Amino acid sequence: MTIQPELFYHKEHEWVKITGTKAILGISDFAQDALGDIVYLELPKVGVTVLYGAEITEIESTKTTSPMYAPLGGKIVSVNETLKERPELINKDPYGEGWIAVIEMTDPKEVEKLMTASAYEAFLQKEEH
Repeated sequence: MTIQPELFYHKEHEWVKITGTKAILGISDFAQDALGDIVYLELPKVGVTVLYGAEITEIESTKTTSPMYAPLGGKIVSVNETLKERPELINKDPYGEGWIAVIEMTDPKEVEKLMTASAYEAFLQKEEH
């Protein structure tokens, strides 16, 4: 299982990459592995304002359907259209080609609510026990 050191993580297993006032987001390697083969994802709507912790979409796999939550509040400014045809990219490359959306943050201080890579690793170890 991979945890990218430069990213931030939400307790619901979403990752965030901050670039200025924008946040690229997706689900962690742990989450994609737990879900199994991802077969469908309804992309969040561009232009919609989301609140921290609110459900923004659902991810369907061969095992289950799982919600994805906004790790930060703001406006969705971009989505990964490639996932409509190739949702399996989330399994193959969750931190790269499998990114899901970009949020223009309302309050960049919300990043402080997220975990660093080392904190997320410790969080996962606690969940396993």
